[in-house]
Amino acid sequence: MAEGTTRPTVALVDVDALAANVALLRQVVAPAQLVAVVKADAYGHRSPLVAAAALEAGAAGLAVALVEEGIELREAGVGGPVLVLTEPPPEAAEAVVEHDLTPTLYSEPGRAALEAAAARRRAPVGVHLKVDTGMHRVGVEPDRLLELARAVADSEWLGLEGLWTHLAVADGSAEEDRRFTAVQLARFAEHLGILQSAGLRPAVRHAANSAGAIAHPASRLDLVRVGIALYGELPSPAVAEALALAAPGAALRPVLSLVSKVVAVRHLGAGERPSYGRLRPLPTPSWVATVPVGYADGVPHRLFGGGGEVLIGGRRRPLAGAVTMDQIVVDCGPEGDVAVGDEVVLLGEQGGERISAQEWAQRTGTIAYEILTGIGARVPRVAVARDRSHPHRLGGR
Repeated sequence: MAEGTTRPTVALVDVDALAANVALLRQVVAPAQLVAVVKADAYGHRSPLVAAAALEAGAAGLAVALVEEGIELREAGVGGPVLVLTEPPPEAAEAVVEHDLTPTLYSEPGRAALEAAAARRRAPVGVHLKVDTGMHRVGVEPDRLLELARAVADSEWLGLEGLWTHLAVADGSAEEDRRFTAVQLARFAEHLGILQSAGLRPAVRHAANSAGAIAHPASRLDLVRVGIALYGELPSPAVAEALALAAPGAALRPVLSLVSKVVAVRHLGAGERPSYGRLRPLPTPSWVATVPVGYADGVPHRLFGGGGEVLIGGRRRPLAGAVTMDQIVVDCGPEGDVAVGDEVVLLGEQGGERISAQEWAQRTGTIAYEILTGIGARVPRVAVARDRSHPHRLGGR
């Protein structure tokens, strides 16, 4: 149980694993620098902790999605460059300057608001322009890039620090996906060439997410923005194969484990149907354990229908009924080898068995990103070293 909480359900964040992942990924992408993406509370891992650990392990900077996420890092005492990956709304421009964040821009209104804020504070701001090369989400349209870049370069208070884009299918294994990634990189090079011909030379160029950084060496450029891989998960089997080729014998380590304890055990006869909906009868007389974790904590409601399991006593045990908001029930079989207080691993390793976020994603028809970011705010995050000695609860969660 974590210090300062009475809940037996906690998310353990292995800072040694995080550091090892940073080291491995830096080796793979060198000489490009690695920027650690810590948006969405570091994919559910607790952003101030992850940010500080990533910088200590050699990350060149950090990236977030929202200005508020950057402010949280600064208020937690985290230094280093912090790139905001989406253009700040005009009303957030002042906070960007105040907290020394590096903004992404892709519109004239965004540029004007930031320039005004920088002028008011008399504080120059380096910016990164994002150009749309085919993702078609956000980013300046290519025919407007030169105009926006000139406006930034001509400003007394703004500097053209970087140019970047985002890859749509770098994790794909199909030939069409590989071709489209090559097309995006070619478009990016063309847009960069137009700027350079006009005398505009961004110091930093970047295109690669985790998938691009690992599977597409041409996308690494000056830096890579690594998100999901930082946390020990990979976006696709194709990226896993690419990592095995790039770093033979090495592997990323999952950073987060979701653990709880058995709080009740009861013996039920064959045919009993535990939990809401009475969805499935027990096939044999069984000991059924209750565990205080549910979909409000990030255990997907669909996990039962997908054949979800947990680890108790180093063995896989199937869910015995529907996942509820605060609890799950687990079929521990007829042996009776389960007791109140036993550790339950929902995500992580126990006794040589492992359940990963990717496994949950496959069982529930989603992606590992959603599993990790979906772990609820009421679950305490606990920083641990590899041997789980001296854990401590992280403040604020």
